[in-house]
Amino acid sequence: MSDSPATTRPPYLDAGLPVAARVADLLARMSLADKVGQMTQAERASVTPADVTAYRLGSMLSGGGSSPTPNTARAWADMYDGYQRAALDTPLRVPLLYGVDAVHGHNNVHGATIFPHNIGLGATRDPELVRRIGRATAEEVAGTGIHWDFAPCLAVVRDPRWGRTYEAFGEVPAIPEAMATMVSGLQDGVPSVLATAKHYLGDGGTTGGVDRGDTRLSEAELRALHLPPFRAAVERGVGSVMVSYSAWNGLPLHAHAYLLTTVLKGELGFDGIVVSDYNAVDLIDGEPGFTPEEVRTAVNAGLDMVMVPSEWRRFIAVLCAEVEAGRVPMARVDDAVRRILTAKFRLGLFESPLADRSWTPSVGSPAHRALAREAVRASQVLLHNDGGALPLARAGARYLVTGRNADDMGHQCGGWSITWQGSSGAITPGTTILDGIRAAAGGAEIVHDPGAERAGDGWTAAIAVLGEAPYAEFKGDRPELPGLDEADLAVLARLRAAGVPVVVVLVSGRPLDVAAHAGDWAALVAAWLPGTEGAGVADVLFGDHPPAGRLPVTWPGLYPFGHGLSY
Repeated sequence: MSDSPATTRPPYLDAGLPVAARVADLLARMSLADKVGQMTQAERASVTPADVTAYRLGSMLSGGGSSPTPNTARAWADMYDGYQRAALDTPLRVPLLYGVDAVHGHNNVHGATIFPHNIGLGATRDPELVRRIGRATAEEVAGTGIHWDFAPCLAVVRDPRWGRTYEAFGEVPAIPEAMATMVSGLQDGVPSVLATAKHYLGDGGTTGGVDRGDTRLSEAELRALHLPPFRAAVERGVGSVMVSYSAWNGLPLHAHAYLLTTVLKGELGFDGIVVSDYNAVDLIDGEPGFTPEEVRTAVNAGLDMVMVPSEWRRFIAVLCAEVEAGRVPMARVDDAVRRILTAKFRLGLFESPLADRSWTPSVGSPAHRALAREAVRASQVLLHNDGGALPLARAGARYLVTGRNADDMGHQCGGWSITWQGSSGAITPGTTILDGIRAAAGGAEIVHDPGAERAGDGWTAAIAVLGEAPYAEFKGDRPELPGLDEADLAVLARLRAAGVPVVVVLVSGRPLDVAAHAGDWAALVAAWLPGTEGAGVADVLFGDHPPAGRLPVTWPGLYPFGHGLSY
């Protein structure tokens, strides 16, 4: 017996049909409210499951630190499934696409593997390692139900005063261009997680390194410096591109039809989702709160999905009104929704919308932590090594481990770790640099003294783990290149007064101004922001693995781009 018309499944639910045919069928069934709902991305703190159903929301996100309680992988999957079931209660049963900033592992989730930030990965010069990290991240993200990662950042950082320096792979386009393998790691294979090339375009080149600032370059310079990594990502089939808060020669990127539509979608042939940054459409005119003019300007410029964390109801009403008034063409809306639906079909969300719990045990797994440790040791850059101070000897040696970053998980993870700006202390399970030193020391004596109060006790050497406290974009901007803080300088003064040889390990998201002090040190290692597996630092200090990293950025006043010693 054939199905009656009332029970016939619509073509868009037929997994045997081509994706384009399924998209066309579903799009033809959608009202304007359905379409605008798909173009709207709301933050979980401002959305209930009932809202998802009522407003036909197409996407949600967790901003930095926006986590369920308890903050466990299982709770994340439960939360995701709750929202997804609400989406499936809508008449057309269009699943949600849920996004998260898993920028160095699934870094919002307690217990996840946190890999080195991108600046450290850039020091490895190893695209295959980065691809493998993308694959591991995809598994952990999928283990919490999520299918969209706002990574990788492909900025070309031109000024280390910029607070997002650590999110960039390097200062020349060839490095992030090569590291676009992260896209393949996230997307290619099972599970597949939608990758995001961000932030388009020129965010690392703003005047003075000011976050959300203005990149003042000719078009030829913009293309030569900042476009190549995005071209590489598009060639790898990246599923989404996030637009930069910044401007190019005064015009905000979120209003830039030439760069978004003519160049990205036309010239580069990008066929995925162009998504705004967090509340960025609100900032086009420089005033708080978005206006109808900002909404129509952004959508007409080429935005397909708009991230409006809390004001999403108003956004829906405004965009619907702009379309009904003819100021945003229905063809532009259809193009945006077509791109969004295509991504959902390609990800298999219509067939398997709920969390695949078989991936949940991968979150923080031993295999992923071993990969992270490998990445840490590959990222270490030996900047100088007077008289062979490194590698450290074991038998009969006595080492004083000092400095505020030696035993602080939050500091070695940096920003975008459990919370947006990051924080101090035992924020998540892992191995601190001190833990790693103790495990690697063999017969050497290790004493931990954060303030170097025992500097005069006859040590073979002091291992001073110094550097920055956590920060993220905007709050991490500095008017001058940052140096060491008063606590670090006090430690160094005590060590210098005692005459003990000093091996400095700098934990930082960018080069620091240490030119006035580096001459006093026996050795200097740039450890960057290594993440949860601090044992990788000790692997290099004790010579179990030679230092292989090379500077991905110039170290002002000291070391050129590409510098890096070995033993």
